[in-house]
Amino acid sequence: MTGQLKCISPIDGSVYATRDTLSRDEAFAVAERARAAQAAWAARPLKERIDLVLAGVAAVGAMNDEVVPELAHMMGRPVRYGGEFRGFEERASYMAQIAESSLADMQVGEDATFKRYIKRVPHGVVFVVAPWNYPYMTAINTVAPALIAGNTVILKHATQTLLVGERMAKAFHSAGVPEDVFINVFLDHDTTNDLIAGRAFNFVNFTGSVGGGKAMERAAAGTFTGVGLELGGKDPGYVMEDADLDAAVDTLVDAAMFNSGQCCCGIERIYVHESLYDAFVEKAVAVVKGYKLGNPLDSDTTIGPMANVRFATEVRAQIAEAVEAGAVTHIPTMEGDDGAAYLTPQILTNVTHDMRVMREESFGPVVGIMKVSSDAEAIALMNDSDYGLTVSLWTQDVERAQAVGDQLETGTVFLNRADYLDPGLCWTGCKDTGRGGGLSVIGYHNLTRPKSYHLKKVTK
Repeated sequence: MTGQLKCISPIDGSVYATRDTLSRDEAFAVAERARAAQAAWAARPLKERIDLVLAGVAAVGAMNDEVVPELAHMMGRPVRYGGEFRGFEERASYMAQIAESSLADMQVGEDATFKRYIKRVPHGVVFVVAPWNYPYMTAINTVAPALIAGNTVILKHATQTLLVGERMAKAFHSAGVPEDVFINVFLDHDTTNDLIAGRAFNFVNFTGSVGGGKAMERAAAGTFTGVGLELGGKDPGYVMEDADLDAAVDTLVDAAMFNSGQCCCGIERIYVHESLYDAFVEKAVAVVKGYKLGNPLDSDTTIGPMANVRFATEVRAQIAEAVEAGAVTHIPTMEGDDGAAYLTPQILTNVTHDMRVMREESFGPVVGIMKVSSDAEAIALMNDSDYGLTVSLWTQDVERAQAVGDQLETGTVFLNRADYLDPGLCWTGCKDTGRGGGLSVIGYHNLTRPKSYHLKKVTK
């Protein structure tokens, strides 16, 4: 028996798209198709796989005029920002560029008697469960290198961005990637669990909530299926006394509010040295007051609705609890705030780590700002979190930033920037943010397994 997935548009609460889910038997049959196709795909020359993947990426780009308003309808990002193709293409192109060196045999030694080396071989079938907040870029992080490395890929996208996986599969197939090599599926949670528990996949990559990550690990328990997880975040920024104040304000506020705060590595808490604190808050408030909250299809809109009413409800609850406990709000309710998905972006001061808004993931357009007097105090506060994805440091002293960064429990340390995924660096986290790593050479290592060759030569 199949069910139905519904994408509810945050623009007006209407049903934007529906798709029927696969039954359990249908889903296992799809996985078997991917498994049957994998050996032949891996046997193709690496350059051929690279060229096909890049052609698929280009085919997605050719759809961009349709993709941008479609994303606005599905998850609320304003059309003025133009979609995700630039990052989508950048990440895939970089992974294609480093594929040969990343997947090359590791030569251990050869003499007259022995030849020894380590190969990187594909896992087999890779299951990608992608989120809605950056639905194209988060998916391509795994899809491109997994295919290039010789895996077949089954993609399951979030219901909120129901049409993204379908578009990606259509584009890649049109470019020549075989249909059984890259398959988009619509699944309910129970069938997803059954597939993982039933060893339908050789590797699972999940981006989403901590609860979702725990469900993936429970489903994979005892199967020895590899699981890569990028989960929640509560990323901090730290502005030191010698920082470029205007640059810090512009970057950190944008990192907190862009995409209605729905960014994996969005800034959710800011610590400012006491000498710059008042000026930082004043400038940050001025920036946010200049936003226009409204319909994302309007080119004048700078901040759209949150992707779902329930997400906005959680952010409102965190703000209300903080205010009740003594926090101060700085942004008056905006005209476009409807009490539902359209939410006024908010800056909070007089916050403490006793408040949920400074401890739990908000994933919305709210940021708390605290005053600090030293690096030691800032480090303790930044580490006082269950999460560890990125941190943004602001100082003119690179060595000081490195020394502070070395003491932080995080996956990435940014200096004088924030909220950017460099495909040359491993995208990874610690603590409840998850485990594993995507992109860079390490991304290829996680999407393949080592296979050792110890060959004794016949010398007679």
